[in-house]
Amino acid sequence: MEVLIVDDPGTVVADAIAQHVQPGAVLGLATGSSPLPVYRELIDRHTRSELSLAGVRAFTLDEYVGLAQSHAESYHSVIRREFTDHIDLDRVDGPDGEAKDIPAEAARYEAAIVEAGGIDVQLLGIGTDGHIGFNEPGSSLMSRTRVKTLTQQTREDNARFFDSVDDVPHHVLTQGLGTILDAGHLVLIATGSSKANAVAAAVEGPVAAFCPASVLQLHQHVTVVVDPPAAAQLRLAAYYRFTAENKPDWQRF
Repeated sequence: MEVLIVDDPGTVVADAIAQHVQPGAVLGLATGSSPLPVYRELIDRHTRSELSLAGVRAFTLDEYVGLAQSHAESYHSVIRREFTDHIDLDRVDGPDGEAKDIPAEAARYEAAIVEAGGIDVQLLGIGTDGHIGFNEPGSSLMSRTRVKTLTQQTREDNARFFDSVDDVPHHVLTQGLGTILDAGHLVLIATGSSKANAVAAAVEGPVAAFCPASVLQLHQHVTVVVDPPAAAQLRLAAYYRFTAENKPDWQRF
């Protein structure tokens, strides 16, 4: 696991994502506030004709169950409004939270990722309780795409996107931790002091369902990019900085 502590995580994560961009590549996209600087940077590069995502396919991590795709806060709408409507990405797929048969939709989505050849690089955020995707604490470390019940903390964290916490759905469809681990390269971004405890538990704590993001420690290719406030609880922060400063010129993300 490579841990980078930088003042501008969005630019660094955009670099990590961009190295995978080529026709036929498959990207995994996250929603929420943490990835927004990454998307703005990628859009800027596209606008400057420095980056093209033509021929690239993408899959989103999750979706609210029962929320219409047309709703402004459905992830179907959010990812298009914040990112894909502004670039030349050919195809974006997401789980259908309006499906009549939710378990069947979960299985369909899992199969669609496999049929696409798997995800080359998966962008991730992290919740204050250590969740990635919507894999809440207690999730199986080998889980696949399925329905999950959100914790009250996650609903309260996401209430800022809705009129009130009462409007935040209780259930979601999310890629499982096992699904996420199948991606070739995992890139996690976290900013702000509110994420410091979760980052420390994910990077340096025990691998445990209590902190779902700790499963990243089992993956062979992970890049964690955080700003100094999000890195405040990392005991090995000095070592991570030393490693970054002495990284070989030939070594990519």
